[in-house]
Amino acid sequence: MFRLSKVLASGVTALAVAAGLTVLGPSASAEAVPETIPLTIKNSSGRSEPVYVYNLGTQLSTGRQGWADANGTFHPWPAGGNPPTPAPDASIAGPADGQTRTIRMPKFSGRVYFSIGQKIVFKLTTGGLVQPAVQNPSDPNRNILFNWSEYTLNDAGLWINSTQVDMFSAPYAVGVKGADGAVRNTGRLKPGGYDAVFGQLRAAGWGGLIQNGPDGTPLRALSPGHGIASGGIPSGVMNDYIDRVWNKYRSSTLTVTPFAHQPGTKYYGRVSGDVMNFTNGSGTVVTSFRKPDSDSVFGCYKLLDAPNDLVRGPLSRTLCAGFNRSTLLTNPDQPDANSSGFYRDAVTNHYSRIVHGQMADGKAYGFAFDDVGAHESLVHDGSPQAAFMTLEPFH
Repeated sequence: MFRLSKVLASGVTALAVAAGLTVLGPSASAEAVPETIPLTIKNSSGRSEPVYVYNLGTQLSTGRQGWADANGTFHPWPAGGNPPTPAPDASIAGPADGQTRTIRMPKFSGRVYFSIGQKIVFKLTTGGLVQPAVQNPSDPNRNILFNWSEYTLNDAGLWINSTQVDMFSAPYAVGVKGADGAVRNTGRLKPGGYDAVFGQLRAAGWGGLIQNGPDGTPLRALSPGHGIASGGIPSGVMNDYIDRVWNKYRSSTLTVTPFAHQPGTKYYGRVSGDVMNFTNGSGTVVTSFRKPDSDSVFGCYKLLDAPNDLVRGPLSRTLCAGFNRSTLLTNPDQPDANSSGFYRDAVTNHYSRIVHGQMADGKAYGFAFDDVGAHESLVHDGSPQAAFMTLEPFH
């Protein structure tokens, strides 16, 4: 369940427009974006183990899946099998502690993985690459320390993020330098933030999300959707809040203004039975949502499915953000722009609350649609000159 990759792969432009951003089309900026740009990886982790880097994704010019080597050259995956067969070794030797390594990023929608101490195990099925799924205790990467950034580089520029949608693990920050020479960064933890995330999860009663390595130290914290699947937190952990929201809007109206650049476009939600119906200004029902379960809330999928359209998707994104941030009871006008009111209810997405709280700039991808209101850890430039990834200290 790597939903953010799908968002970046198929919906960067649509989602940016939904957020009120200006996106340059290929005719405006194609000449400004070369076929590859440099990605400089700096190792400030303080760890002595070797680092391995992988650049995996979809080649946008052809739609083929594969990997890029250090020079940015694309290599398609060979045919896989059933059961899955080992993938070619796509690893690039990363920098030692205190050093940097520069590789080239091609026009991809994909991920830059890094692992510390051991190479990641990748396999291929008849359907393509098998991504690590460490919520499965039998996954071969369960005891490997690794993380990844997601990015899209295309004719409209570079989008690159630090993501915690699936897990919080080895700390890193990302950055992009534009044509003006300015560098925008995000993803950096506060001093001591790495340990603080694990400590605060335990204090909140969500310590079951933490996966420890063989030596007993934390490797990662799973996101709560994966935590439900693996038994780390109860499957109904958000049910009380969900029930209260549904009861509130039986007798009052939830107003959603999904597009920042279209303040006149509003939809109105009321609950009847087990269903919240949204109407437009003419009173016509445009879409309906059954009462979601906790997993739908955390994953922004299933009963909160968000197709890449202009009605249901934007409404689902807004509901998802309101549930995760626990703002639907305190503000009937969504999305809520005031982050000071986020995560205030006792029943909330404590994982996202804690991760956001330990970020130096307050930005994180604590759940798939954390970009509602631009609270996500994403940087973008329409004319990128270079990208950066910094492996951060663990303490």
